Amino acid sequence: MPKITILHEFWEFLKVRKRYWLAPIIIIMVILSLLIIFAQSSSVTPFIYTIF
Repeated sequence: MPKITILHEFWEFLKVRKRYWLAPIIIIMVILSLLIIFAQSSSVTPFIYTIF
């Protein structure tokens, strides 16, 4: 199942169920996950740690 289909189904769920408040939570979780993954495998790690 392609990822685009999953995203499309999730968006349809949000529209049908009127759960728009879930979208910002999911977006923030994805951004933080990407930041953690990026911080583990890069030379920018010391700079990211100083932000927090």
